[in-house]
Amino acid sequence: MKVLVTGGAGFIGSHIVDQLVEKGDQVVIVDNISSGRKENINEKARFYQIDITDSDLLNVFERERPEAVIHQAAQIHVHTSVKEPMFDATVNILGTINLLEACRKTGVKKVVYASSAAIYGNPEYLPIDEKHPVAPLSGYGVSKYTPEHYFAIYRQLYGLNYTILRYANVYGLRQDPRGEGGVISILVDKYLRRESFTVFGDGEQTRDYIYVGDVARANIMALSQGDGEVFNVGTGVSTSLNEVVKRFNEIAGYENKVEYGPEREGDIKHSYFNNGKIRRVLGWQPEVTLEEGLRKTYEYYQDIYRKMDKEM
Repeated sequence: MKVLVTGGAGFIGSHIVDQLVEKGDQVVIVDNISSGRKENINEKARFYQIDITDSDLLNVFERERPEAVIHQAAQIHVHTSVKEPMFDATVNILGTINLLEACRKTGVKKVVYASSAAIYGNPEYLPIDEKHPVAPLSGYGVSKYTPEHYFAIYRQLYGLNYTILRYANVYGLRQDPRGEGGVISILVDKYLRRESFTVFGDGEQTRDYIYVGDVARANIMALSQGDGEVFNVGTGVSTSLNEVVKRFNEIAGYENKVEYGPEREGDIKHSYFNNGKIRRVLGWQPEVTLEEGLRKTYEYYQDIYRKMDKEM
């Protein structure tokens, strides 16, 4: 199968590409390298440096004629969606419509779309299942949810199949530890630099941390299953930030200094997924435990930081 992956040079997208290549599929990557990195690009994939909002995207689809698309490219920062709502909506909503039009015009059979836990807002109950009310707290949540309606419309009007995957807190290799990265990638950076880490609140806030390799596998399984369906992708396990810090102390072999600050307004206290539906329908389940995933992530960046130190 020929699969086009948007954002295929990015954190999650590059892992999806690697698994597709390993499976023997032909892979085409579309990425503007705004947050992705060229060193993440699998050498067996064909790469186009182009933005999903660009009108030339259709030319790529006409040239490559992919059978399926995995859509990972997005504006991913909550603070950007607040400060630059037009940019956020342009990339996540209009960019997705541009992609859907290219799919429609070139006969793509299936699209797998990366949505987010951010669409749910403050949980009304836990664990969160796919029937939970949608109440985003930011423009980012809105701009990730809006395309879900477009996918349903394109299926109804044009027969374009889709599967939507709503991610929990994804972590792992290749996640950018600077800026507004995931909390785990930021923790890795702080531990390797032996810098203190600030926890906003008491540290008892909980999240569902899912390893990137497991998320990539869910995307690939969704290429051939779950048409017209929405799935939560998470472990179904609630883990506090204090517990994550404790695990890092054990992995790093020293106790890092943690400073506690005031809670940030608008932060969600507790959130984790019910993953029963994706288990039943796709036969997917997480394979990497939190301890194993944290260790893999820490050791990956430990090697990178050692090389950086040698080069300085």
